[in-house]
Amino acid sequence: MGPTTFDEIFGIMKSSFPESEIRTYSGQRSLLHNPNYRLFTEQDAKGRTLAFLAAWEFPALRFVEHIAVDPGIRGGGLGKKLMLNYIGRSDIPILLEVEPPSGELEQRRIGFYERLGFHLNAYEYNQPPLRTGQADLPLRIMTYPCPINREEFHQYREILYTEVYKVTAPGDRPY
Repeated sequence: MGPTTFDEIFGIMKSSFPESEIRTYSGQRSLLHNPNYRLFTEQDAKGRTLAFLAAWEFPALRFVEHIAVDPGIRGGGLGKKLMLNYIGRSDIPILLEVEPPSGELEQRRIGFYERLGFHLNAYEYNQPPLRTGQADLPLRIMTYPCPINREEFHQYREILYTEVYKVTAPGDRPY
């Protein structure tokens, strides 16, 4: 991936997510060297990045960390297309994090994923900080193709914490 493409992806990321949900530029760029991290893009005829999906791929699960469309062209189906393509290439569970359904925007986002076949799980979950000095972020886990039980939740959370966030499991973390 060329530097221009990464810069376009990071620009979409910055305009689509609060700072608490993305790494710094250098932190995000360093993930390109991780063999479990993948970026998928939709580009226009001129090669400009219009949308992206960032995922972690492990033997037991796929984790969609970010999916976003350029703010100027949202609502045209590119996010749905990216997600359906990703779902179609996986034969193991896919997870993603969402904000709790406390407001209209959060409920609409959850509804988008539910229409694609994802399930909102009831287990309490905190995303570890992506930047130094930030607090844990209370989120929820959605899974495809089916809901997960508590044991699976703990197993998947362990993978996310150790492999994606590089922290110890919640039971081992000091609070």
